[in-house]
Amino acid sequence: MAAYRQIDTLKAQKFCESLFAAYGFSSEDSKTITDVLIRADLYGIESHGIQRLVRYNDEITSGQVDVKAKTEIIHETEISACMEANNAMGQLVGVEAMKLAIQKAKKSGCGMITVRNSNHYGIAGYYTELAAEQDLIGISTTNTEAICVPTFGSQAMTGTNAMALAMPAEPYIFSYDASTTVVPRGTLEVFRKNNKPLPDNWALDANGNPCSDAAVVIDNIIAKAGGGIAPLGGLGTVHGGHKGYGLSIIVDLFSAVISGGLTSNYVNRKPGSTGICHYFTAIDYGIFGDKTLIKNNMSKFLQELRDSKKAEGQTRIYTHGERETEMMIQRKNGQIPVNEKTLEEMKKIADSLKLPEAALLLQ
Repeated sequence: MAAYRQIDTLKAQKFCESLFAAYGFSSEDSKTITDVLIRADLYGIESHGIQRLVRYNDEITSGQVDVKAKTEIIHETEISACMEANNAMGQLVGVEAMKLAIQKAKKSGCGMITVRNSNHYGIAGYYTELAAEQDLIGISTTNTEAICVPTFGSQAMTGTNAMALAMPAEPYIFSYDASTTVVPRGTLEVFRKNNKPLPDNWALDANGNPCSDAAVVIDNIIAKAGGGIAPLGGLGTVHGGHKGYGLSIIVDLFSAVISGGLTSNYVNRKPGSTGICHYFTAIDYGIFGDKTLIKNNMSKFLQELRDSKKAEGQTRIYTHGERETEMMIQRKNGQIPVNEKTLEEMKKIADSLKLPEAALLLQ
């Protein structure tokens, strides 16, 4: 199992900002992209944190991500818009689209933005929390390249296809963020780095048989040789895998179908446009009544969940976003754990960009 090192959070942030600036992003955009990445590590979501830098490096240097791209609004109403991303960096597109949704929600009660031809945008919860911070309900979905095998299938057809929802509450924002697969691809990458076998019911080989070798599954996904990750709920129908499969289709519906973009089975990670699509909604829940009462109702319900009877041997029930918020408070002005193999990748990227001073931040 690979070792981890504790890296100063502020130094990791400066490292990432220097990389994105070297690619040609503005200082402001570099900070935005970095903020999304570092937020994942602060939350303890290693799969979507700085371990993703190697992926972004490959996509930016190959031209898959257009550093100079500008988005366009293709169709718009008072409460909606369809955005063409023109292969821009996903994090920048995501922030821009959610801000537009928020603007429309504040004016008309609801804002819905669908996006086509973007790139990987990191954790979906980052964008829904932007809305929650403005006292709105936020919703976001994104498709990805095909990685999820339909129930009873052997070929990946839908993506990780994450969905997220956030709503203001006290003392913690309710923030749900999850893939519609058992785990995202990034988690397989972490298992591969740590030389750990995958748990049963997670993945399939090229012939549709259960597979515990993360490297084999990832290689098959890249080569489109068959197999992939099981839907949320696992293989078959016994544990509800067909429900996760259905949710993954719903994500493609909102992200790709209504935007006129590519569904997961056409999204790719080869040179050129990936075709990744997103969806964002902001809702002013005051359109349903007194906002204070509604927020208090949500806070009361969440607290009742926390206070409900615990299972034997358990001392705490968490609500979504609670554990992540507590971890962020702990790590924000401290350190984040980084896999040694990820650190090696980061140093190689810094060397390729001729940024020796950036590599020193990882010492």
